[in-house]
Amino acid sequence: MGCFPCFDSKEEEKLNPGNKEESSDNVRKEVHHNHNNQPVVNPNVAKLSSGADRLRSRSTLGGSRRESSGLKEGPYDHIAAQTFTFRELAAATKNFRPESLLGEGGFGRVYRGFLESTGQAVAVKQLDKDGLQGNREFLVEVLMLSLLHHQNLVSLIGYCADGDQRLLVYEFMCLGSLEDHLHDLPPGKEALDWNTRMKIAAGAAKGLEYLHDKANPPVIYRDFKSSNILLGEGFHPKLSDFGLAKLGPTGDKSHVSTRVMGTYGYCAPEYAMTGQLTVKSDVYSFGVVFLELITGRKAIDSTQGHGEQNLVQWARPMFNDRRKFPKLADPRLEGRFPMRGLYQALAVASMCIQESAATRPLIGDVVTALSYLASQSYDPSAPPSNKANGDKEDRRTSNERGGRIGKNEEGGGSGRKWDLEGSEKDDSPRETQRMLNRDLDRERAVAEAKMWGENWREKKRQSAQGSFDGVNG
Repeated sequence: MGCFPCFDSKEEEKLNPGNKEESSDNVRKEVHHNHNNQPVVNPNVAKLSSGADRLRSRSTLGGSRRESSGLKEGPYDHIAAQTFTFRELAAATKNFRPESLLGEGGFGRVYRGFLESTGQAVAVKQLDKDGLQGNREFLVEVLMLSLLHHQNLVSLIGYCADGDQRLLVYEFMCLGSLEDHLHDLPPGKEALDWNTRMKIAAGAAKGLEYLHDKANPPVIYRDFKSSNILLGEGFHPKLSDFGLAKLGPTGDKSHVSTRVMGTYGYCAPEYAMTGQLTVKSDVYSFGVVFLELITGRKAIDSTQGHGEQNLVQWARPMFNDRRKFPKLADPRLEGRFPMRGLYQALAVASMCIQESAATRPLIGDVVTALSYLASQSYDPSAPPSNKANGDKEDRRTSNERGGRIGKNEEGGGSGRKWDLEGSEKDDSPRETQRMLNRDLDRERAVAEAKMWGENWREKKRQSAQGSFDGVNG
C-alpha cells in the first residue's frame, strides 16, 4: 500500500497560492530548476545549518563541543536540533550497509545506527533523491519535531543537510512499527494480545490529542497510519514521520485547503474529495488504524475477496448487527478478548469513521474512552469469549471495577464525560453514537430554543407596536 502524493501528481505544485496562513508551516515547493535544468535548493532549506558548517565553526573556535543549532536567521532561529555531517552518519550506520536497514517508506530508507560520540542507538532516515517526498517534507519534519515534544511523539535528535544529502536522526524505537506486529507476521511470531492493542491505541490517540488540542495553532498530522506508529519498550507507541503535517485552521476558519496527500485507505472521504483538511480528518484515519488493531486486517488488502479489500467498507455493514461483532475480532486472538470491551472498541471505531466529519468525535473524546478501555486489564488465561458467557462475565467484572471516567480524569483533555458502565444496550455502536452526540444534540436544541424565543419576542414587540400605532392613529 503506497502513498499518493496528490491526486493530480504535480509534485512541484504550490500549496494554496495566495494563502498567507499556510506560509509558516507548509513551505512552498523546495526545489525548482534553473534554465539548465539543474536543481536549485529553496532558500528555506538553505537556512538549515549543515554538518559541514558545524565542523568549520568547530575548527574556528578550536573546540570539539557539538553545537545545538537550528535554522539560521529568520523566524526559526530558536529551533534547536543537532547537526551531523554525512561522514558521521555513514560511520554510525556502517556506511548504510543492508544489514543496518530497518525499513523503507515514501521518504527513503531508514537505518539503525550508533552515534560514536555518545554510543546512543538511533534511527537514520535518508531522503531518497528520486522519491515522491522531498526537501519540503524534510524541512517540515525538522521544524515540527523541533517544536513539538510529547511522550507519544518520536524525538528528533538531529539532521544532516550536507550538500544534496538530507538525513534525519531519531531516537531508536526497538520494537519497530505497529504494522510490523499486525500484518504479514512471520511464522512463530506471536500476535499482539488484547491489552497491548488497547494500550497502543490509547497512546497513539494521546499523541494526536497533543497535536490537536495542546499545540497552538493546532497541528493536523495528515498521515496517521499503522506504519507511522513506532513502538518502544513495553509497546509504548509514538507517532513518527511528520513530513506531511499542516498547521490547522485559525480564527473563524473551519478548515485548511490543500492538495490531497496521505495514504490510500486511511484518507478521510471529505478530504480526498475536496482537499478541505480539518482535525476530524485525522480522527477518521485514527478510526481506520483502530479497526486494524481490532480486526488484524489491513486498511487495503488486495488479497481479500471482492467486497472485503477495503477495511472500512467491509466493517461498516456489521456495525448494525450485534451478532456479527465477534466476526470483527482478529482471529489470531483466538477468542481471548473481553466481549464487552470488543463492543465498546467497535463503538469508538464506528464513530471515528463516520462519513460526515461533523458527526465524528473530537480526539479528546476518543482518548477518554480508550483510556478507560486500556485500564480494563483482560486476563489472557481466561476462557475464550463467546456470545453466551462473554456478556455475562463482562457485566460481572464491570460491576466489580466500575467504568466511569470523566474529562478531568486520566487521559481526556478535551473529552466529554463517557459512562462506559451500565446495561448491555449501552455497548452497541448506536448507543455509543448517541452518547457521543448528546452534547451536539443539546447545543442544537439550545440554539433552536434561542431562535424560537427571539422570533417570539420579535413578533410580540411588533404586535405591541402595531397596537400602539392603532391607538395613536
